Amino acid sequence: MRILVTGGAGYIGSHTLIELVARGHKLFVVDNYANSSPEVLSAVQEISGGAVRNENIDITDELRLAEVFDAFDPEAVMHFAGLKAVQESEELPLHYYDVNLGGTLKLLRCMSDYGCNSIFFSSSATVYGEPQYLPYDESHPLAPVNVYGRTKYFIEEIIRDWAKAGEERKGILLRYFNPVGAHRSGRIGENPRGIPNNLMPFISQVATGQRQCLKIFGGDYDTVDGTGVRDYLHVCDLAEGHVAALDYLFQCDGVEAFNLGTGNGVSVLEMVTEFEKVSGQTIRYEIVDRRAGDVATSFANANRASELLKWSAKRGVPAMCQDAWNWVT
Repeated sequence: MRILVTGGAGYIGSHTLIELVARGHKLFVVDNYANSSPEVLSAVQEISGGAVRNENIDITDELRLAEVFDAFDPEAVMHFAGLKAVQESEELPLHYYDVNLGGTLKLLRCMSDYGCNSIFFSSSATVYGEPQYLPYDESHPLAPVNVYGRTKYFIEEIIRDWAKAGEERKGILLRYFNPVGAHRSGRIGENPRGIPNNLMPFISQVATGQRQCLKIFGGDYDTVDGTGVRDYLHVCDLAEGHVAALDYLFQCDGVEAFNLGTGNGVSVLEMVTEFEKVSGQTIRYEIVDRRAGDVATSFANANRASELLKWSAKRGVPAMCQDAWNWVT
């Protein structure tokens, strides 16, 4: 299948490319490298042994997108591109709406113009908001509590409306929980620019001496140790989830949503302890104020993905930490 991959040089996109190449799909990556690098795609090609066409294109540039659709004629789109920092989204809401929603609208317009009827969207568990019950399943009410989550929720709704308006249109919404880890080769992994927004790269930078101390946002939540609890998912399991979703496409009924998570909650301090075991390093940390838009606990009911996609997470927290440590060392 010919697949256009937006944001394919990013953390999740690059790991997914390896799985897609291994299955013989023809790929075209568009990425503006705002939080990635062209070198990542070179590493992907070396790991996979396959070619990946790519262009430096921002998804908000509809003219350039149209050129790619005209030349490549994709049969499906995997849409990873977008801004993704919770705290930054609260500080720059209009920018997040402009890029995430505006870019997706332009992408969908191109899909409509060129008869591309299938999209896989990189959504997020943040669409659920404060839990009314746990674990979250796909029927949980959607009430995101931060701007980032609202952009994901609005895009999901836009995709639903787009699909209803045209025959044969399909969308698969993949609601990620908390991707961590790196490829076992150590060639690609999470490499944020500036101060990391996510836990694992921050821990890694403290362990390697790049930063003096890990800031833990909130130590007074109603959790096992007062720190936030999340469903951490190995990025390679997540990549395999995308391939499973692609295999399911022909059974898909319009637009369907799937949680991709392990079903297990792990606290920040529990993750720190496990990383210390794997790395042999002491991770200095301090508890600071809670971060706006965060919830205390979040973990998945991933039964739907298991039953319909035939997918489940296989790698545990030790493998997540070990692969992340191999990546940074």
